[in-house]
Amino acid sequence: MAWGPGAEWLLDGVPELLGVDDEPEGLVARHDVVREQVTRRGGLRIGRTRRVFEALVPAVMEQKVLGQEAWRGWRYLLRRFGEPAPGAPHMRVPPPPDVWVRIPSWEWHRSGLEAVRARTIIGAARVARRLEEGPDEARLRSLPGIGVWTAAEVRQRAVGDPDAVSVGDYHLPGLVGWALAGRKVDDAGMLELLEPYAGHRYRVTLLLGSSGKHPPRRGPRLPVRDYRSF
Repeated sequence: MAWGPGAEWLLDGVPELLGVDDEPEGLVARHDVVREQVTRRGGLRIGRTRRVFEALVPAVMEQKVLGQEAWRGWRYLLRRFGEPAPGAPHMRVPPPPDVWVRIPSWEWHRSGLEAVRARTIIGAARVARRLEEGPDEARLRSLPGIGVWTAAEVRQRAVGDPDAVSVGDYHLPGLVGWALAGRKVDDAGMLELLEPYAGHRYRVTLLLGSSGKHPPRRGPRLPVRDYRSF
């Protein structure tokens, strides 16, 4: 059951959201850990939301920050500028692109987002319709502030791209290197290890994330930044 003006569209897209068009059988496991996870998680499907801009906004908020910092900013702006969800007024619907464009600078500051990420979101909002028409990597990366990591995150969520690797992620190279080679690697090393899985590299990183084979954590945790008092 769904409510509001997008109810029919949403219900029609539920199969895609659940990964009906995904083709995991094309993955050929080259490592024992991948083979084991394929067996354990045979039902894993990569879905797609079909909402490019709505995937882009939180991805930009997550650029080079801890998740806690990104979620704090998203929560503030959603409560401040989102609308009550149809049928569930205690929830909020993300604002449309034209609202993001009009958010004043002080509200971005109060959310904890610095000017760089705010400008990136505003710039994307101005061409949101064009992004929805063709969210390929080249088009996404043509926007100021959208690099390979953000483009991959958007494609993973909006179009269900099973090969979109989040190059530039703080934790991912260590996870992939530790699981597949028993050592930490950098982005180049990660891509080399994932090369045999071309076409399914994002799928493999999802499987490795649930394998329990993570590198040991050492050193202090990164601090959560807060620009709101500046």
